[in-house]
Amino acid sequence: MAASSRPALVLASASPRRIALLRQIGVEPDAICPANLDETPHKGELPRPYALRLARAKAAHHAHQYGKPALIIGADTVVAAGRRILPKAEDEDTARRCLTLLSGRRHKVFTAIVCQPTPEWPEGHYCERVVESSVTFNRLTSQQIEALIHRGDWQGKAGGYALQGQAAAFIRQVGGSPSGVIGLPLFEIVQLLRGQPLPAGQKWVD
Repeated sequence: MAASSRPALVLASASPRRIALLRQIGVEPDAICPANLDETPHKGELPRPYALRLARAKAAHHAHQYGKPALIIGADTVVAAGRRILPKAEDEDTARRCLTLLSGRRHKVFTAIVCQPTPEWPEGHYCERVVESSVTFNRLTSQQIEALIHRGDWQGKAGGYALQGQAAAFIRQVGGSPSGVIGLPLFEIVQLLRGQPLPAGQKWVD
């Protein structure tokens, strides 16, 4: 790597929400590389370690394959009702069950982020964070749940809802990191990026 060049910034996710969040703060990934991994929770696995395990796996997958100087960002968001990990809703029945469970209660959202340099950039720093937030839903009627189902915001979303979607009309309180609930805690990712030893005059974020 030439002294004046900087390593690539690679997002190990094709999530349009994470891409939009990075662009919101002026960060443009050099590459977007989803990691298609088995995301099945281990037996008895708790939400926080589960989120961190997946974020680590996504970052490591590309760190070992990218083949050029780069920093890989892996992230995973987990919605939890108590110790229970809620699934990503891939069908209406799953979304309906999740929304019924979350109705009228406070739940937690864990978003893990891992920054892993590739072997070709040995100067880079490995770092990770888990950001815990809370979301409180108003009590939902069956008609409101069906309206949310009809809207389609639930598709592919952990817990069957999107904070930035129609469900926001029924969310009474958010504690912690709203961007973390959406998929990437921006304050934390900025701190991690600023802590990387980039060549003089180079940066990923202001």
